[in-house]
Amino acid sequence: MSRRSGVLEFAVLGLLHDAPMHGYELRKRLNVLLGSFRAFSYGTLYPCLKNLVAQGFLVEDNPDTEYVPATALNGKRSKIVYRLSAEGKQRFEELLADSGPDAWEDEHFGVHFAFFARTDKAVRMRVLEGRRSRLEERLERMRSSIARTRERFDDYTLELQRHGLESVEREVRWLNELIETERANRTGRNGAPSGASQTSDGRGQEAGSSDPPGPPHDRPGRSAQER
Repeated sequence: MSRRSGVLEFAVLGLLHDAPMHGYELRKRLNVLLGSFRAFSYGTLYPCLKNLVAQGFLVEDNPDTEYVPATALNGKRSKIVYRLSAEGKQRFEELLADSGPDAWEDEHFGVHFAFFARTDKAVRMRVLEGRRSRLEERLERMRSSIARTRERFDDYTLELQRHGLESVEREVRWLNELIETERANRTGRNGAPSGASQTSDGRGQEAGSSDPPGPPHDRPGRSAQER
């Protein structure tokens, strides 16, 4: 299974763990959970759903209903509602418990973090510490690269490299704060750090903060001094 398809499987099972839904609603929820920059097309989602049904992880409600293709005249298509089977719930629990290197990577980490409220604390800690370790390794490579290429690139290219470096440094600081919160066991309901509110995708946001939750990537409109 490819890394991207594994992320999609995890996200689908996690969303359907809350409630059954049809494909269109599921796609909207996926875009909220994973971000519009990772938007999934029907051509990606439906093969994943069919594969999960074939594996016994999902059940189709009313699967025998005749399919009505969308046309310019009727504008309709049948809606199959998907729900988790007992095997699907077990599979989701297995994915929640995974704290290995794949969970530290860019594609997987966001989905794991979105379901942290349902994740065991020890697993959360391993994922957070693993992610921090992975980013610290990335920082070292980026710093070395900038030092080696400083004389060969123009100012704009160097500025772009520094921008990427600062983004990773901010995420490391954010991870440090999360890890310290976990260690201090200052958790509120649903496992969110105390003082944080829950958003629709399960991520915490500090009370009174106007910034979106999640890794502290650049926010639009910030000046260089604020960054």
